[in-house]
Amino acid sequence: MRAICLDSSAPNPAFVEREVPVPAPRANELLIRVHAAGVTPTELIWYPTTRTKDGAARLNAVPGHEFSGVVAAVGREASGFLVGQEVYGMNDWFSEGATAEYCTTLPSSVAQKPAQLSHVEAASVPIGALTAMQGLIDRAELRPGERVLIHGGAGAVGVFAIQLAKRAEAQVFATASARHAEFLAQLGADHVIDYKTERFEDQLRDLDVIFDAVGGETLQRSWPVLKPGGRMVTIAAAGEGATDERTKAAFFIVEPMHHQLAEIAHLLDQRALKTFVDGTVPLAQASTAYLGTAKRQEGRGKVVVDISTSAL
Repeated sequence: MRAICLDSSAPNPAFVEREVPVPAPRANELLIRVHAAGVTPTELIWYPTTRTKDGAARLNAVPGHEFSGVVAAVGREASGFLVGQEVYGMNDWFSEGATAEYCTTLPSSVAQKPAQLSHVEAASVPIGALTAMQGLIDRAELRPGERVLIHGGAGAVGVFAIQLAKRAEAQVFATASARHAEFLAQLGADHVIDYKTERFEDQLRDLDVIFDAVGGETLQRSWPVLKPGGRMVTIAAAGEGATDERTKAAFFIVEPMHHQLAEIAHLLDQRALKTFVDGTVPLAQASTAYLGTAKRQEGRGKVVVDISTSAL
């Protein structure tokens, strides 16, 4: 099969297309024929991209851990899915990813693909929607009437965070560039702050929850606008190695959850939740999506690798 691999010999992030064997699913796994894979550029600096679970150097990793495709084989101990079933979801960060014609995953990490979405659209959903749901609902326990600020509102996670916060009946503030203000208002943001010309801390105080997808200076400036007992959640990649105790406590990494993927699929099929694909590239050009040179439409949502599923 064709796969895009990180070139471990290159001094800077680089990719090479290789012919590699189709992975054999373990007894508890599914083999997925990938139709499309979502792109998370920060994955290139994540620990599992360069290290194995035991800490050894990981070579020539296949990136991309969210996908939409069809079940191609079912391990003898796996259950809940049938060969030929359309699914979407994630696989383990330390596994070879989905920027390839096939990948393996656990049944608990996927759900039936939203019927109303194409494979490309479905592949843009898992990481962003699960991160927003787990961050706002599971960790922050956002409640009706609370005031929440979402940093990076037009990003791949932010677009879901705004929608889910509004569904939770919260008052939603978001930071983004001014050109996205109307779009984010349509998603449910009550007020959009242009991060290029305005300082959110000059306008907001006593927030119940802050959901940070930006990190760095933005995160540090956010602490004073939380009310006493307010909750901070950050997904910025730098938080993984943070030494500041507040940041360490606020940081989390999304986990694949079958029941949440099923719930999200239902919301998508009912048009109660929307996803946004900002561009597509073929497998051979996947590197442009990871390196930020792929053509984007609006600068919001996610870029997706559209993978050929022609017979091998």
